[in-house]
Amino acid sequence: MGQAGSDVAKDASGIVLTDDNFASILNAIEEGRRMFDNIQKFILHLLAENIAQACTLLIGLAFKDSSGLSVFPLAPVEILWVIMITSGAPDMGLGMEVAAPDILQRPPQSLKRGVFTLEVMFDMLVYGLWMAALCLCAFLLVLFGFGTGDLGVNCNDAYSERCDNVFRARATTFVCLTWFALFLAWEMIDLRRSFFRMQPGSKKYLTQWMHDVWRNKFLFWSVVAGFVTIFPTLYIPVINHAVFKHTGISWEWGIVFVESMLFFAGVECWKWAKRIFFRRRAASPGMREDVMKTKSLGPYLGSKEKEEV
Repeated sequence: MGQAGSDVAKDASGIVLTDDNFASILNAIEEGRRMFDNIQKFILHLLAENIAQACTLLIGLAFKDSSGLSVFPLAPVEILWVIMITSGAPDMGLGMEVAAPDILQRPPQSLKRGVFTLEVMFDMLVYGLWMAALCLCAFLLVLFGFGTGDLGVNCNDAYSERCDNVFRARATTFVCLTWFALFLAWEMIDLRRSFFRMQPGSKKYLTQWMHDVWRNKFLFWSVVAGFVTIFPTLYIPVINHAVFKHTGISWEWGIVFVESMLFFAGVECWKWAKRIFFRRRAASPGMREDVMKTKSLGPYLGSKEKEEV
């Protein structure tokens, strides 16, 4: 006890309670786990985007124009914009998330593995590859599905009438990637629960997601700002052609909306599969609460029993 305890007891103790309240230990554990969870969300959101961008660019090297040069699905400035402008503020907003409802019911995290658990690494790959697949589909649909398929000449450096098809496909890919990054930030509020059902005890079955989104106002306005800042990059002259190497889109917005719904559906299906897996694993004999308690507290319980004998 920090107030009532003696100096000798304080020096010999491992933990000193400054307010003489044992509930402070519980609050400290909850806050530590909240910080650990938010660090995982931040890292997962950032690295999933990096995987998506890397895969999109690497596969995009296969698209070559008539001169034999690869046509990039994403321009360098677009990549920097997504990483630094679009995702920077939402990543900080994820660090302000409150603790999950079941945060104190989970088993302790492994100190050997750290934040890169198997779940986080699988999530990183699944989300990153899913975003990359959708971005490449958007690029191919605009370029070959509804366009002429002409990759032009020198379309990585300057705009021309022949490069209009490439610039429109690149703009569609850029908007899709931006929207995916913003939606993924909201999905990262809880790594397992559905975006539409993050509070299991709530009776607001249709509107609970609105309250969850509005609860973290910094994250909410960061995502809104990310949506708003897309339009100047698309439609302001000189900025779109000379800086971002894309052009304004019209009917391509239909592809963006459809792929955004597919992205949401894919993330929700992955979370649903994870919930089934973890429920089955929790129900297995080796993961029961009494078995886990014996594994984690076995050395302490054993020493206590010896002392009693």
